[in-house]
Amino acid sequence: MEFQKDNTFVTGRLKSMKYAFNGAVKLIKTEHSIMVQFSLGIIMTIFGFYFHISQTEWLCQTLAIGFVLSIEGLNTAVEKIADFIHPDYSKRIGFIKDIAAGAVFFAAMTAIAIGLIIYIPKFI
Repeated sequence: MEFQKDNTFVTGRLKSMKYAFNGAVKLIKTEHSIMVQFSLGIIMTIFGFYFHISQTEWLCQTLAIGFVLSIEGLNTAVEKIADFIHPDYSKRIGFIKDIAAGAVFFAAMTAIAIGLIIYIPKFI
């Protein structure tokens, strides 16, 4: 069966959104790191409502959560591709996976810094 691309603007975009949504659901349901990050995002959202954070704080927090989830998703994609291409242990594949995980680390540290900047004054 040959894949036929939908070239119409509206239906093509709707199909793309459907695939993206399905991918997000797959990430949340199957990847433990995404489950943890998604759960932390929910907890931080609850904190935001509880502490009545400002609009600017909401913007920063939402961007941080989205940033971490996005980079974590890309890291998962890199790992899956690397494992597909080279299922056996490889020092070079390990290096690539470490680099992708490092990107997640930077995103997570940035999100933690943003969270601390927003919430430490609420506890003091």
